[in-house]
Amino acid sequence: MLYRTKVRYGLMKFVKDFYSELPDLKLGDKVIVDTERGQEVGRVITRLEEVQGGCSACPKLLRKSTAEDEKKLKEIEEELVPQEYNFCKEKIKEKNLPMKLTSVEHLLDKKKIIFYFVSTGRVDFRELVKDLARQYQARIEMRQLGVRDEARLLAHYQHCGRELCCKSFLKRLEPVTMKMAKNQKATLDPSKISGRCGRLMCCLRYENEVYEELKCCLPRKGCQIDTPLGRGKVLDTEILRQKVTLQTKDDRIVIVNAKDIQRPKEGEKGAVD
Repeated sequence: MLYRTKVRYGLMKFVKDFYSELPDLKLGDKVIVDTERGQEVGRVITRLEEVQGGCSACPKLLRKSTAEDEKKLKEIEEELVPQEYNFCKEKIKEKNLPMKLTSVEHLLDKKKIIFYFVSTGRVDFRELVKDLARQYQARIEMRQLGVRDEARLLAHYQHCGRELCCKSFLKRLEPVTMKMAKNQKATLDPSKISGRCGRLMCCLRYENEVYEELKCCLPRKGCQIDTPLGRGKVLDTEILRQKVTLQTKDDRIVIVNAKDIQRPKEGEKGAVD
C-alpha cells in the first residue's frame, strides 16, 4: 500500500507531496526525502492518505530519520555550514563582489551546497563558484534572494508576537497593496503595517479575500438605509463584526447588525456594496 503526505523541508521551508510505503508515519515525524536537489531532512505536516494505483507524480519519502542521520545533520549544522559560510564570505571580500552572504544550506547527502545572498543588482560570481567547487568537491548553487526571502531566512517573529507567516506556513509571496490595508481599516503608517522585510505585511493579502467578501454585505458610507430602528444615514461600518453605525432622522446615533438592514430599492442612491 502506498501513502501520500506533505513534508516541509529545506532552509526555505518548501512544502511538497511525497509518497511512502510506511504506514506508521505521524504528524511531526522527522523524515528523509528524495527531492530534485538531493536527499534532505524534512518534517511530516499532514496525515497519511492512501493512494490507489500508484503515485508516480510524487517524489519518494525514503525513511524516518535515524540516529545516523541525526549525527550527520549535527555535523553539517555545527561544523560544515559555519566553515563554508566563513570561506565563502572571505572569497567574496577577496574578490570585492557586490553581494552579501546570508545563509548556507548543505544537503544531507553532502553532494550539493547552496549559498544564499542578497545584492542590489546582478553579480558575476563564476570565479567564486569555481573556488567553492574546488574547495568542497560538491555541486555549488548561488541563490540570490529578495528582501522578503531574506526575512523568511533570518527573521523570526512579527509585531503580533507570532512567527512570521512566510516562515511558518505561507509559501507563495504574492504582491500586497495599500488597498488591502484600507479594506481592513488598518493604519496607513508604513512603519506599522510593514513586515520584517520592510514590505507590506503578507497577512494583509491572505486575509483580504475574507474582508472583500464581508464588505459586500455592508452599505456604503453616507447612504440612507432602513432598519428596525428606523431610517438613517450610514456613518461607519465594522467589517468583521458586521455592524453599521448610522444617524437617524431625529439625530440619534445607533448601531445595527448588517443582517437587519433592508436593502435600498432599485435605483435609489446608496445601494449596498
